[in-house]
Amino acid sequence: MNRSRVVRLVILLTLIATAAFALERQPNQIYRARREALAKKANGAPIVVFATTESDLTEVLTGFRQDEDFWYLTGVNEPGAAVLIVPALDAEAVKAANAQLPPGRPPTLKPRPYSEVLLLPQRNHAAERWTGPKLGPGDADAKTGFDRVVPLDALREEIANVISPLGGVVLVNQGKDSKLALDWLKRGNLSVYSRDVKPLIASLRVVKDTGEIELIRKATDASVEAHLAAWKAIKPGTGERQIAALMVYEFERRGCERPAYGPIVGSGFHSTVLHYDEDSGPINDGDIIVMDVGGEYSMYATDITRTVPANGRFTPRQREIYDIVLGAQQAAIRAFKSGKSLLGGRDENSLFMAAYEYINSHGKDLHGQPLGQYLIHGISHMVGLNVHDPGYDGKAVGPGMVFTIEPGIYIPEESLGVRIEDTFLVDAQGNLVNLSGNLPKSAEEIEKLMAK
Repeated sequence: MNRSRVVRLVILLTLIATAAFALERQPNQIYRARREALAKKANGAPIVVFATTESDLTEVLTGFRQDEDFWYLTGVNEPGAAVLIVPALDAEAVKAANAQLPPGRPPTLKPRPYSEVLLLPQRNHAAERWTGPKLGPGDADAKTGFDRVVPLDALREEIANVISPLGGVVLVNQGKDSKLALDWLKRGNLSVYSRDVKPLIASLRVVKDTGEIELIRKATDASVEAHLAAWKAIKPGTGERQIAALMVYEFERRGCERPAYGPIVGSGFHSTVLHYDEDSGPINDGDIIVMDVGGEYSMYATDITRTVPANGRFTPRQREIYDIVLGAQQAAIRAFKSGKSLLGGRDENSLFMAAYEYINSHGKDLHGQPLGQYLIHGISHMVGLNVHDPGYDGKAVGPGMVFTIEPGIYIPEESLGVRIEDTFLVDAQGNLVNLSGNLPKSAEEIEKLMAK
């Protein structure tokens, strides 16, 4: 088969695989419960969360990706939408709010029940010839789980109905799209003062529910298979970009819609560059290769790194550094205690310190110095709708949290970098569960699999 036919076949298979999978939504009641939980944190202020707009060439090249907070609260993948969440106000809350008014100013707020409304742009059938069919205000109620779905143009009126005639604070996911919308509201003589709602949503996103964990597990399982496929394909003379492209193909054909982050495939000196994402170099005999690659499944990320030898066999020095990094990860895993362990910092309960102390007490560089200086990053971050999920406040981690453990040693002088990373879950019993544990990581297992 000639090269052009191979390329066409790969593209066709990728399109077929992509078409077979759509974003998986959780049940509507899950999203409503999240909206209600957010309302309880808002101190009575209305909340507006805007979706991503479908408006620039970048989306043509990379595909539309919904705003993470909007998806978390709605499970709606429509561009240009918004959700208005109005917290309940009981008589006591209204009394307290009205007491803050200047002397002589008549009370303006009244008790109200919790309410919510989804706002969708009017359908543009001509534009849909280019971007595909969209949900409109008249056909989305049952699909989305909202009691009310109205045109986006009604947003000004909807907000005016729930804030004081004198104006008020509205919590907004601040960004480019929300700024344009707020400017539009103010041009309508609506006295709206915005505050960022993202920190409140981030605090809810820290603990994952069972549905979210399952989606992260699917992203992880597909990514594990991508790593295994790469090991079989790697040999001296291949290129970093070839391996990165193969891995993206492998996890996308298993249901992932895109990489969770730019794939990092760094060979030789590039293995020492933490966020090397050019993937443009050759893979030479004797090189070691850091592959930090993970897919995104229904908006949920995973994060996996493995380090392998280009020719299938570690050199003695590569094996020495590899085993130290693996030992550091195992030390952090052993140190974990639910409700007590911290991800970073220099505290005795920090997973970082467990890994750092192991590295610094095992092995030396070429000048006889300890290796701790070559661990140049933190070893953990939260994972969820974003590969670096927000919301972690530096306190102890516990059930429902998902995070990485990823120690590394990077020695540019030796063109020798090693990182080993897995995505972990703390289960309901407080046990640490390695979601990417099906991907081998001992040097012996790697060499055995690469020899097949």
